[in-house]
Amino acid sequence: MHKMIRRMAQLTVQTPLLAAAPVTGAAKLLATPPAITQNVDCCGVHTAASGGLCTKWNKHNYGPRKWLEYNKTVHPPQEVDEEPRKAYVCHMRTNIKYSPDKMWYIAAFVRGMSVDEALKQLNFVLKKGATDVRETILEAQQMAVERHNVEYKSNLWIAESFVGKGRVFKGMRRHARGRFGRVEYKHCHYFLRLEEGEPPQHYYLPEPQTPEQQLEQWLEQMRSRKIISSL
Repeated sequence: MHKMIRRMAQLTVQTPLLAAAPVTGAAKLLATPPAITQNVDCCGVHTAASGGLCTKWNKHNYGPRKWLEYNKTVHPPQEVDEEPRKAYVCHMRTNIKYSPDKMWYIAAFVRGMSVDEALKQLNFVLKKGATDVRETILEAQQMAVERHNVEYKSNLWIAESFVGKGRVFKGMRRHARGRFGRVEYKHCHYFLRLEEGEPPQHYYLPEPQTPEQQLEQWLEQMRSRKIISSL
């Protein structure tokens, strides 16, 4: 199969020298390289790490689009005595050439941090996906200031940070003695939501208890237990 494709490519290179006949069909696809484009959302912000991935393989697959629709939500007016609603911005990066299982560790690491602290910590994370996460946070921070009326760009914290499974391409890897193995080239989607204000002291609920509180809870459970077949 590879030899046939290589021969067809050589024929397409030699045809302009031999004759000026137009190139059509499969030879035209091999002669003209695919156009490299980038996925840009409605706000004009870069949202994909690998440009032209969806356009090249499936023109009808635009990736996840529901997450960006939360930015268009119109909230009702608030009451006078009601607590002011904090601004937020949702952003994502699609089809990152990285395994979602590996990206999960980075997404969970920055969850619940302030923006400045997350950017500072990601500079020391020696993982490939840390660069995409850091760039996504910077893009969301810029969107919050320019389009969502956030006054101070440092007054933001990461409220949601999670990963979704993207495109998976299956390939073949040749081994010795005519054998082969299957290879999977995985992609992932990274979703992010920044919220205005200071991050909570304990992001994951319930809050951790002190040893004294754990003792009181255990004593309360022992005192409230019911002994069956007793007076």
